[in-house]
Amino acid sequence: QVQLVESGGGLVQAGGSLRLSCAGSGRTFSNYAMAWFRQAPGKEREFVAVSRRSGGSTYYADSVKGRFTISRDNAKNTVYLQMNNLKPEDTAVYYCAARGSIATIMSLTTPLYDYWGQGTQVTVSS
Repeated sequence: QVQLVESGGGLVQAGGSLRLSCAGSGRTFSNYAMAWFRQAPGKEREFVAVSRRSGGSTYYADSVKGRFTISRDNAKNTVYLQMNNLKPEDTAVYYCAARGSIATIMSLTTPLYDYWGQGTQVTVSS
């Protein structure tokens, strides 16, 4: 079992920045691919970014590429999402997720994760 707790959300003006954190506990963190998804009201949950197992490669949705950065500190069992140049369309509840199985990048962009956090609200005003 892995418990995930997100923090760092809030209200920010367009063009601003936020850093989300996701603290994990319960298992060896480095054995999990860690991802961020988001869900806006009335929309499906969508992939944002992923950091593969054992600090491997990262991958981003086109909509956030160049603005968001995912990173992880396995010693602290924490994954981060640095969000810069935020836009109103980034407004959503952001979730972190953990997946233990080896998977392709394409599979890691789908919500087929083993564990999820409770989410943190990010609101970007225009």
